[in-house]
Amino acid sequence: MTADAADLVGPGGLVSLAGVVAAPPDGWEVVIDGQGVQMVAETLEPAEDPEAVRLGAADVPEMLALVGRTKPGPFRPRTVELGTYLGIRRHGSLVAMAGERMHPEGWTEISAVCTDQAWRGRGLASRLTRAVAAVIVTRGEKPFLHAVAANTGAIRLYTELGFRLRRTTVFSAARVPETQPVADERGRGPMPGRWLEAVHRVDIEPA
Repeated sequence: MTADAADLVGPGGLVSLAGVVAAPPDGWEVVIDGQGVQMVAETLEPAEDPEAVRLGAADVPEMLALVGRTKPGPFRPRTVELGTYLGIRRHGSLVAMAGERMHPEGWTEISAVCTDQAWRGRGLASRLTRAVAAVIVTRGEKPFLHAVAANTGAIRLYTELGFRLRRTTVFSAARVPETQPVADERGRGPMPGRWLEAVHRVDIEPA
């Protein structure tokens, strides 16, 4: 499984995990290791937003730039393909966005909720969270999300929107070495351990 993940992201690629407490294989660089929370929609009121526009492949450069400025969590050039991403523009520039990421059966994760510093405090993140939730509930699914435990501002916002804390969790990410070790019998590097057997594992059954 570890070798498969390394093959998927390639040398120097980043593998992100949720809900896993284990040491990565030898030679992998740990770049994220922290506590988080999982929250589920309880009294959230989904609502379409007339200003929210659907984002796609053509918007990826702007999305990556916004993510780079705001650091909402892992977001890569093809993350937009995981689901619906909505954004709000000001003067032609993308200043806020939110979208979908993981899709456990019956659920969808709201992810990459972020607003440019110059446009914060105007409710854009709240509006986009509700708008993405409206897309999710239309499919008969329930929204949930994750946040870094230290990000008390985001947790407070999500609580006010109608999310409740479901459980605590851990986030981690490690970078695959640029040069792989001597290959094993499958022609892949000898990366022992079960560290990646729960890549992006999500437990959202009711507590």
